[in-house]
Amino acid sequence: MFNHIGLIASNRPSPGITQTLEQVRDLLQARQISISYSESCARLLPELAGKTTASDDFCETCDLVIVIGGDGTMLSVAHSICHKNIPLLGINRGHLGFLADIPADEVTPQLEKILDGNFVEEKRFMLSGEVVRNGEVIATGNAFNDVVIQKGNIARLVQFDTYINDNFLLTQRSDGMIISTPTGSTAYALSGGGPILYPTLDALVLVPICPHTLSIRPIVVDGNSRIEIAVGDRDIDKAQLTCDGETLGKLVSGDRIIVSKKETLVRLIHPADHDHFGILRAKLNWGR
Repeated sequence: MFNHIGLIASNRPSPGITQTLEQVRDLLQARQISISYSESCARLLPELAGKTTASDDFCETCDLVIVIGGDGTMLSVAHSICHKNIPLLGINRGHLGFLADIPADEVTPQLEKILDGNFVEEKRFMLSGEVVRNGEVIATGNAFNDVVIQKGNIARLVQFDTYINDNFLLTQRSDGMIISTPTGSTAYALSGGGPILYPTLDALVLVPICPHTLSIRPIVVDGNSRIEIAVGDRDIDKAQLTCDGETLGKLVSGDRIIVSKKETLVRLIHPADHDHFGILRAKLNWGR
C-alpha cells in the first residue's frame, strides 16, 4: 500500500517525541518500507545524521508522510507539502490533537492497520489570503486554519467593510475578523464564539473579534465565496494580517484583503474507526 514513507518530527525536543519516532522507524523498517527522514528527525536521533533529505527534496518520492508532534507541526507540514498531493498521517505528541489524531499510546496497532490498508482518507481545503495596496498585491499567504485581521497591542478598534462575492455585507468596528476553514473552526474561531463546522463541509465561517456592536454575529458562507475586507479610514496603527498565525504584514488605511479557497487540497489519513464527534467529545470535554 505505502512503499516509501517520509517521517517528520516536531522541532520541539521531547523524550516522548523521540520515543515515538524510534517506535515508528522500527515498525517501518520491520516491514521493509523505504523511509525519508526530515532534518528534525536527525536532531532527535543523532544516528540519523547524514541520512536526512534536504527540505527542498523531502518526500518527492513518498506516498505517505507521517508527522509526529502536535497540530502546529501538522499545520506547518501541510503548508510545505500541500502542492505535492501526498497524504498526511499525524501522531499526536502535542496538546489537543484535532489534526494529529493517533494517540501516542496506540501508535503500533493503529499504524499496523493503516499500513495494511485499513484507513479512511479525508480531503480538506486551504485558504489563500492577499493584501492589495494601491492596486498592487504586496503580500500573499496560505492558511489551513484561518486568515485573521487583528489590531495590535493598543486599545483601539479597527474599522472595515466586508464584501462577499462583491456583495456588501456590513461595516464594523471591532478588534478584527477571523476567516476560517472548517478545519480551523475548532481553533481561534471557536475561541471567538464561532460555530464548529464538520471538517468536510464546503463552507467558510467569518467570526468578528470583539465587535463594538453586539448584534454582529459569526456567519457561515459557501466555501467558494470570495471574501474582501476593505480597511477603513480610521487610524489602525499596528493592525496586521496573519495566515495560520504567521504575520503577512502591517495594514494601513485603504488596504484590501482578499481571501478565497485554494485549489490545492490537503489529504489526511485517519484510522478506519475515525469519529470526528468522538474527537470533539474527548478534546472539548463535552458531557463531563
